[in-house]
Amino acid sequence: MIDTHAHLDMLDEGAVERARDAGVTRILTIGMQQAIDLADAHDGVYAVVGVHPHEAGEEHDLDALRDLLAHPKAVAVGEIGLDYFRDYAPHDAQAVLFDAQLEIARELGKPVVIHTRAADTDTLTHLDGFDGAVVLHCFSSPHLLPTALERGWYVSFAGNVTYKNASDLRLAATQVPVDRLLVETDCPYLAPQPVRGKTNEPAYVVHTLAQLAETRGETVAGLGEQIDRNATACFGL
Repeated sequence: MIDTHAHLDMLDEGAVERARDAGVTRILTIGMQQAIDLADAHDGVYAVVGVHPHEAGEEHDLDALRDLLAHPKAVAVGEIGLDYFRDYAPHDAQAVLFDAQLEIARELGKPVVIHTRAADTDTLTHLDGFDGAVVLHCFSSPHLLPTALERGWYVSFAGNVTYKNASDLRLAATQVPVDRLLVETDCPYLAPQPVRGKTNEPAYVVHTLAQLAETRGETVAGLGEQIDRNATACFGL
Protein backbone atom coordinates (compact mmCIF):
# COMPACT_ATOMS: atom_id res chain seq x y z
CA MET A 1 0.00 0.00 0.00
CA ILE A 2 1.19 3.54 -0.73
CA ASP A 3 0.55 7.04 0.59
CA THR A 4 1.20 9.25 -2.41
CA HIS A 5 1.23 12.58 -0.55
CA ALA A 6 2.52 13.15 2.98
CA HIS A 7 4.34 15.92 4.82
CA LEU A 8 6.60 13.69 6.88
CA ASP A 9 8.67 16.64 8.09
CA MET A 10 5.63 17.73 10.12
CA LEU A 11 5.30 14.38 11.93
CA ASP A 12 7.24 12.58 14.63
CA GLU A 13 10.01 10.14 13.77
CA GLY A 14 7.85 7.08 14.43
CA ALA A 15 5.38 7.81 11.63
CA VAL A 16 7.22 5.75 9.00
CA GLU A 17 7.41 2.69 11.24
CA ARG A 18 3.74 2.96 12.21
CA ALA A 19 2.89 3.16 8.52
CA ARG A 20 4.82 -0.05 7.86
CA ASP A 21 2.98 -1.74 10.72
CA ALA A 22 -0.30 -0.73 9.01
CA GLY A 23 0.84 -2.20 5.68
CA VAL A 24 1.86 1.10 4.07
CA THR A 25 5.24 0.26 2.58
CA ARG A 26 5.82 3.31 0.37
CA ILE A 27 5.36 7.01 1.11
CA LEU A 28 5.85 10.07 -1.07
CA THR A 29 6.86 13.03 1.08
CA ILE A 30 6.56 16.64 -0.07
CA GLY A 31 9.01 19.51 0.25
CA MET A 32 12.47 20.64 -0.75
CA GLN A 33 15.73 19.55 0.90
CA GLN A 34 13.89 18.11 3.89
CA ALA A 35 11.98 15.75 1.58
CA ILE A 36 15.24 14.52 0.05
CA ASP A 37 16.73 14.01 3.52
CA LEU A 38 13.73 11.94 4.62
CA ALA A 39 13.87 9.86 1.44
CA ASP A 40 17.56 9.19 2.09
CA ALA A 41 16.85 8.22 5.69
CA HIS A 42 14.08 5.68 5.04
CA ASP A 43 13.59 2.74 2.71
CA GLY A 44 10.34 3.09 0.81
CA VAL A 45 10.19 6.88 1.19
CA TYR A 46 10.47 9.03 -1.95
CA ALA A 47 10.54 12.79 -2.45
CA VAL A 48 8.18 15.05 -4.38
CA VAL A 49 10.10 18.30 -4.70
CA GLY A 50 8.77 21.76 -5.49
CA VAL A 51 7.78 25.19 -4.24
CA HIS A 52 4.23 25.56 -2.94
CA PRO A 53 2.17 28.48 -4.31
CA HIS A 54 1.93 29.95 -0.80
CA GLU A 55 5.66 30.69 -1.09
CA ALA A 56 5.51 32.35 -4.51
CA GLY A 57 6.05 35.83 -3.08
CA GLU A 58 9.58 34.89 -1.98
CA GLU A 59 12.78 34.53 -4.00
CA HIS A 60 13.54 30.97 -5.10
CA ASP A 61 16.62 29.40 -6.66
CA LEU A 62 15.16 27.19 -9.38
CA ASP A 63 18.62 25.85 -10.21
CA ALA A 64 18.68 24.45 -6.68
CA LEU A 65 15.31 22.84 -7.40
CA ARG A 66 16.78 21.21 -10.51
CA ASP A 67 19.66 19.89 -8.41
CA LEU A 68 17.27 18.36 -5.89
CA LEU A 69 15.25 16.75 -8.67
CA ALA A 70 18.40 15.03 -9.91
CA HIS A 71 18.37 12.89 -6.75
CA PRO A 72 17.47 9.27 -7.58
CA LYS A 73 14.61 9.25 -5.06
CA ALA A 74 13.09 12.53 -6.31
CA VAL A 75 10.13 11.25 -8.33
CA ALA A 76 7.98 14.31 -9.14
CA VAL A 77 7.70 18.10 -9.08
CA GLY A 78 5.25 19.27 -6.48
CA GLU A 79 3.19 20.31 -4.92
CA ILE A 80 2.89 23.20 -7.34
CA GLY A 81 -0.02 25.22 -8.63
CA LEU A 82 -2.26 28.10 -7.62
CA ASP A 83 -4.06 28.99 -4.40
CA TYR A 84 -6.41 31.96 -4.43
CA PHE A 85 -8.22 30.83 -1.27
CA ARG A 86 -5.50 31.56 1.26
CA ASP A 87 -4.02 34.30 -0.95
CA TYR A 88 -0.64 34.13 0.76
CA ALA A 89 1.14 35.25 -2.44
CA PRO A 90 0.25 37.58 -5.33
CA HIS A 91 -1.54 35.82 -8.15
CA ASP A 92 0.94 36.99 -10.77
CA ALA A 93 3.86 35.67 -8.73
CA GLN A 94 2.08 32.33 -8.31
CA ALA A 95 1.55 32.13 -12.07
CA VAL A 96 5.21 32.84 -12.85
CA LEU A 97 6.41 30.24 -10.34
CA PHE A 98 3.89 27.66 -11.55
CA ASP A 99 4.94 28.04 -15.18
CA ALA A 100 8.63 27.90 -14.29
CA GLN A 101 8.19 24.65 -12.37
CA LEU A 102 6.06 23.14 -15.13
CA GLU A 103 8.89 23.90 -17.53
CA ILE A 104 11.40 22.20 -15.23
CA ALA A 105 9.14 19.14 -15.04
CA ARG A 106 8.87 19.13 -18.82
CA GLU A 107 12.64 19.38 -19.22
CA LEU A 108 13.28 16.55 -16.75
CA GLY A 109 10.39 14.33 -17.77
CA LYS A 110 8.93 14.36 -14.26
CA PRO A 111 5.25 14.16 -13.31
CA VAL A 112 3.69 17.13 -11.57
CA VAL A 113 1.62 17.08 -8.38
CA ILE A 114 -0.92 19.90 -8.56
CA HIS A 115 -2.34 22.03 -5.77
CA THR A 116 -5.34 24.09 -6.87
CA ARG A 117 -7.68 25.95 -4.58
CA ALA A 118 -10.22 28.55 -5.70
CA ALA A 119 -8.15 28.82 -8.88
CA ASP A 120 -9.31 25.92 -11.01
CA THR A 121 -9.91 27.83 -14.24
CA ASP A 122 -6.45 29.40 -14.17
CA THR A 123 -4.89 26.09 -13.16
CA LEU A 124 -6.33 24.43 -16.24
CA THR A 125 -5.06 27.26 -18.42
CA HIS A 126 -1.51 26.85 -17.13
CA LEU A 127 -1.66 23.09 -17.66
CA ASP A 128 -2.69 23.48 -21.30
CA GLY A 129 0.09 22.01 -23.38
CA PHE A 130 1.78 20.16 -20.53
CA ASP A 131 2.14 16.65 -21.88
CA GLY A 132 3.61 14.88 -18.86
CA ALA A 133 1.82 12.99 -16.11
CA VAL A 134 -0.41 15.17 -13.93
CA VAL A 135 -1.68 14.31 -10.44
CA LEU A 136 -4.58 16.32 -9.03
CA HIS A 137 -3.60 16.16 -5.38
CA CYS A 138 -6.25 16.07 -2.62
CA PHE A 139 -9.02 16.12 -5.21
CA SER A 140 -11.83 18.41 -4.10
CA SER A 141 -13.14 19.99 -7.32
CA PRO A 142 -15.58 17.61 -9.00
CA HIS A 143 -16.14 20.06 -11.85
CA LEU A 144 -12.50 19.46 -12.87
CA LEU A 145 -13.18 15.76 -13.37
CA PRO A 146 -14.27 15.90 -17.05
CA THR A 147 -11.02 17.65 -17.99
CA ALA A 148 -8.97 15.29 -15.86
CA LEU A 149 -10.56 12.26 -17.50
CA GLU A 150 -10.19 13.71 -20.99
CA ARG A 151 -6.50 14.41 -20.47
CA GLY A 152 -5.73 11.14 -18.70
CA TRP A 153 -4.63 12.76 -15.45
CA TYR A 154 -4.32 10.92 -12.15
CA VAL A 155 -6.86 11.83 -9.47
CA SER A 156 -5.76 11.44 -5.86
CA PHE A 157 -8.24 11.28 -2.99
CA ALA A 158 -7.44 12.20 0.61
CA GLY A 159 -9.24 11.77 3.93
CA ASN A 160 -11.91 14.33 3.09
CA VAL A 161 -13.56 11.78 0.77
CA THR A 162 -14.56 9.90 3.95
CA TYR A 163 -16.44 12.85 5.50
CA LYS A 164 -20.20 12.60 5.83
CA ASN A 165 -20.84 15.73 3.74
CA ALA A 166 -18.50 14.64 0.90
CA SER A 167 -21.05 12.82 -1.26
CA ASP A 168 -19.87 14.82 -4.29
CA LEU A 169 -16.32 13.54 -3.86
CA ARG A 170 -17.50 9.96 -3.44
CA LEU A 171 -19.54 10.28 -6.62
CA ALA A 172 -16.46 11.59 -8.41
CA ALA A 173 -14.46 8.65 -7.09
CA THR A 174 -16.83 6.24 -8.84
CA GLN A 175 -16.15 7.94 -12.18
CA VAL A 176 -12.35 7.85 -12.18
CA PRO A 177 -10.95 4.96 -14.25
CA VAL A 178 -9.33 2.49 -11.92
CA ASP A 179 -5.95 2.94 -13.59
CA ARG A 180 -5.99 6.70 -12.86
CA LEU A 181 -6.90 6.50 -9.18
CA LEU A 182 -4.49 7.39 -6.37
CA VAL A 183 -4.86 7.70 -2.61
CA GLU A 184 -3.08 9.93 -0.11
CA THR A 185 -3.24 11.33 3.40
CA ASP A 186 -1.94 14.90 2.89
CA CYS A 187 -0.92 14.41 6.50
CA PRO A 188 -0.82 15.92 9.02
CA TYR A 189 -4.05 17.38 7.62
CA LEU A 190 -7.44 15.84 6.78
CA ALA A 191 -7.51 12.80 9.05
CA PRO A 192 -10.10 10.32 7.72
CA GLN A 193 -13.46 10.06 9.48
CA PRO A 194 -12.60 7.01 11.67
CA VAL A 195 -9.67 8.95 13.20
CA ARG A 196 -10.94 12.50 12.71
CA GLY A 197 -9.58 14.84 15.34
CA LYS A 198 -6.22 13.06 15.46
CA THR A 199 -3.07 14.19 13.70
CA ASN A 200 -3.17 12.48 10.33
CA GLU A 201 -0.27 10.23 9.31
CA PRO A 202 0.53 7.73 6.55
CA ALA A 203 -0.78 4.75 8.55
CA TYR A 204 -4.26 6.23 8.26
CA VAL A 205 -4.36 6.05 4.46
CA VAL A 206 -5.93 2.61 4.99
CA HIS A 207 -9.19 4.31 6.04
CA THR A 208 -9.36 6.37 2.85
CA LEU A 209 -8.61 3.29 0.76
CA ALA A 210 -11.40 1.42 2.55
CA GLN A 211 -13.86 4.23 1.78
CA LEU A 212 -12.87 4.28 -1.89
CA ALA A 213 -13.25 0.51 -2.15
CA GLU A 214 -16.70 0.61 -0.52
CA THR A 215 -17.80 3.52 -2.71
CA ARG A 216 -16.63 1.82 -5.90
CA GLY A 217 -17.87 -1.65 -4.95
CA GLU A 218 -14.38 -3.16 -5.01
CA THR A 219 -12.32 -5.11 -2.51
CA VAL A 220 -9.86 -3.23 -0.36
CA ALA A 221 -7.05 -5.61 -1.27
CA GLY A 222 -7.73 -5.49 -4.98
CA LEU A 223 -8.07 -1.71 -5.12
CA GLY A 224 -4.99 -1.24 -2.97
CA GLU A 225 -2.94 -3.38 -5.35
CA GLN A 226 -4.24 -1.45 -8.36
CA ILE A 227 -3.46 1.92 -6.77
CA ASP A 228 0.02 0.66 -5.96
CA ARG A 229 0.49 -0.20 -9.65
CA ASN A 230 -0.87 3.21 -10.65
CA ALA A 231 1.62 4.98 -8.41
CA THR A 232 4.46 2.86 -9.73
CA ALA A 233 3.55 3.81 -13.29
CA CYS A 234 2.95 7.48 -12.57
CA PHE A 235 6.05 8.15 -10.48
CA GLY A 236 8.42 5.60 -12.00
CA LEU A 237 8.91 3.84 -8.68
